Amino acid sequence: MQKNIVLLGMTLSILCLIAASFQYPGGSPGDSHSVGFQWTENYISDMLDYKAVNGAENSARPLAMVGVILMGLSTGLAFIRFARKVGVKKYSLVIQYGGALVVLLAAMNIIPAWHDLAVSLSITLNLLIFFYITIVLFKSPFAVFKVLSVVFLAAFYVATFMYSTRSGLEYMPLVQKITHIIQIAWILGLEYFTRKEDFAHLA
Repeated sequence: MQKNIVLLGMTLSILCLIAASFQYPGGSPGDSHSVGFQWTENYISDMLDYKAVNGAENSARPLAMVGVILMGLSTGLAFIRFARKVGVKKYSLVIQYGGALVVLLAAMNIIPAWHDLAVSLSITLNLLIFFYITIVLFKSPFAVFKVLSVVFLAAFYVATFMYSTRSGLEYMPLVQKITHIIQIAWILGLEYFTRKEDFAHLA
């Protein structure tokens, strides 16, 4: 059970978000009269507001809250577990304590009034954690993870640029989902295909 706790948490999170999407009344940033939740048009945060974009009571919120919190918990736990594999304090402390803060920011993210602040803080924190993990991976023999890390960081930087500059916002909901999918694959790869012995040479 403990070995698969990150996978279990992420799977439950995704199932909750999918279920919540079926409960979402409608409306998107590009079309307030659209029906239901459109994965390429709506942000995940649309399901976290008290009211849907079309003004109706948002019945998707309870399940979406559970999904977002579970994803934050799973991601934070994955970072903490990876930090323990690394063991070298100059890398592991940032990854481990950053992972703990990811959980806190996920909890903040479900409160609409704090959403923008939580997103800005999450972007900064995640970029720091991802950067440190990438440094560790580039010092390891994992060629696949090196490539995946570069792809993931590039996707994350593009999404961050779009969010910060408000450019290409019509594509932002889709970019959000793509970035999350790459992130989940990356984290699960670290969880299942790395061992403490792989980073022993860093000590």
